[in-house]
Amino acid sequence: MSSTATKTGMSTAQGAAVSIGAVLGTGVVGLPALGAKIAGPASLIAWGVLILLSIPLASTFAALGARYPDAGGVSTYVRQAFGARTAAAVGWCFYFAVATGAPAAALFGGAYVESAFGGGRRTALLTSAVVIAIVAATNAGGVRVSGRVQLILAAVLVTLLVVTTVLALPHAHVANLHPFAPHGWSAIAPAAAVLVWGFAGWEAVTSLAADFRRPDRDLPRSTAIAIIVVGVLYLAIAATSILVLGPKTGTTQAPLSELLAISVGGPVKVITAIIALLLTIGAMNAYFAGASKLGAALGRDGAFPQWFAKGSEVGDVPRRSLAVVTALSALALAIVAIGGISSRPSVLLTTGSFVLVYLLGTAAAVKLLPRRTWAWRAAIFALASSVVLMAITGVYVLWALVVAGAALLYNRRRRRAGTTPIEVGPPDAIVTVDGRVA
Repeated sequence: MSSTATKTGMSTAQGAAVSIGAVLGTGVVGLPALGAKIAGPASLIAWGVLILLSIPLASTFAALGARYPDAGGVSTYVRQAFGARTAAAVGWCFYFAVATGAPAAALFGGAYVESAFGGGRRTALLTSAVVIAIVAATNAGGVRVSGRVQLILAAVLVTLLVVTTVLALPHAHVANLHPFAPHGWSAIAPAAAVLVWGFAGWEAVTSLAADFRRPDRDLPRSTAIAIIVVGVLYLAIAATSILVLGPKTGTTQAPLSELLAISVGGPVKVITAIIALLLTIGAMNAYFAGASKLGAALGRDGAFPQWFAKGSEVGDVPRRSLAVVTALSALALAIVAIGGISSRPSVLLTTGSFVLVYLLGTAAAVKLLPRRTWAWRAAIFALASSVVLMAITGVYVLWALVVAGAALLYNRRRRRAGTTPIEVGPPDAIVTVDGRVA
């Protein structure tokens, strides 16, 4: 399937900004503390391993997006490899994972606002609601508006994070690395299960592949830029937090505030609250954009009701799908608020869904990409890595399996009712009666 060039689509820089926002996002705000709490300084090993694993994973999705640019993203690749039923399952997992993870993502930023201005959990929840509203409004303007906003956010955030790291490093103490594994070496795996949240996002931009100016050229380039930026910043912030804060890293909810307080002083809580909000908005902006496009594609393909299909074409704004993502995210936030639920269960449930998406997406890549190419070899490694990640995630994958089962039941009911179209898949694909793309 060839990609087409457009003059009004996203540029390489905007695409890199979307990927950086989706992957870096809220992870750099709260995950260094969560990882350190579970494994201490040994969490740096989990960070390093996940950074290395993300290289073939990101490369695989970039290769697929460049070769098969479509709003369906991972769902499209799985459809071409394994048929409509499996595609529906993976599409549902990604779509509903965004709504499941929205409260946790927003609350990471909300915690910093609460730390800066007080007001307790109520402040964090109100901030989260405002963030969801801002992200929904940004995406309602379409991918061009969203891409430009993302580019500005990424430039500001990268600068702020680099400055924070450089200013804090003079206060580092190697002694804070001892004991290196206070909770035992076995704690590295559970830490990695939580930190996977920080590397979810490489697949988000694939649903926007068709909206790049030159998908075959711009998507791989933007992914390469994002891999370097994300890997360096994640490891730098995590290592600096542990070297500077020591055991305190695992007890604070706002490690960036602590780093700035030590290095520059002044109203650091307000500064880091702004940084955290920008990171949160950047991440959620990318995910809402990808999920809303995916929802429209699922409606087009019969995996969702036909009502969702409006906005699936290149350049169109999927406002109906966006409205549903926003409503589901708001509902999930309300459940968290009423139930007094912490962010960790939401993080792990969302991680479980993304791991299943990775597993099926990389399996599709192994089947679809040209044999004996570097992209195909990367896909094999990414598939093996996804299997390991699924084992680490453990019981939280069950939520993804429940969602996938619901997708299969919906697909079955539509087929029995005779309402599922035979012509499904990307508009320029040839689809057989069983839903496979020829």
